[in-house]
Amino acid sequence: MTDTVPSTPASRPPVTGRLHSWDLSTGVDGPGTRFVAFLAGCPLRCRYCHNPDTRHLRDGRPGSAEEIVREAAKCTAFIRASGGGATVSGGEPLLQPALTAELLHRFKHELGLHTALDTSGFLGARAGDALLADTDLVLLDIKSWDRSLYRHLTGQDLAPTLAFARRLADLGTEVWVRFVLVPGLTDAAANVEGVASFAASLGNVTRVDVLPFHKLGAAKWRALGLDFPLADTPVPTPDQTAAARAVFAAHGLCTT
Repeated sequence: MTDTVPSTPASRPPVTGRLHSWDLSTGVDGPGTRFVAFLAGCPLRCRYCHNPDTRHLRDGRPGSAEEIVREAAKCTAFIRASGGGATVSGGEPLLQPALTAELLHRFKHELGLHTALDTSGFLGARAGDALLADTDLVLLDIKSWDRSLYRHLTGQDLAPTLAFARRLADLGTEVWVRFVLVPGLTDAAANVEGVASFAASLGNVTRVDVLPFHKLGAAKWRALGLDFPLADTPVPTPDQTAAARAVFAAHGLCTT
């Protein structure tokens, strides 16, 4: 059964932006089955990015919040039954804060769904108070604790992500931290310990996803005519992944 969705009032202009795609997922973009809206554009250039086709705003197509909400409304009964919700992802959704805010607001207040924001936090200053008030959960990527390594991995600074994390802690917003384990790069003991200690200090981190590096996006790099920088980097072994998770668990954090 499809839920009805009120249209944007005629007196209010539609909120538009650049859309990459949308999909349904289970367990990886927040609790339960999720409707995930992927927005185009990202200011980071992660060396292990598995969606390089979302880097630029031009990689998306023009679209509106109305369009996405109507798609989500088609499966809200199924989503609610699974204890799920809706997630705004990317790319980097805070590159388009007006569209992101509109989606989170309408997902929450019109469709009655649990809402999540999937972000690197680098553009956290663009997230207004109203946007965060409509966000039940933030999936926050902390890619490294070592500042120089963070810049090497992403081309950007770590400080804005940490500042955003502290702001979320002050607001009491639930956070799941995501940390990609890359052998020879992010797996150094001091680096893992740094992320774990920081996450534990916040008080609002309810889960840490230690994500083993993979090469599933390598074909996308090739299709774009780009060299995949980590083509020769091995994926972590189960023991390496378990060891990293144990560091987070030692700080009292729930890990997956």
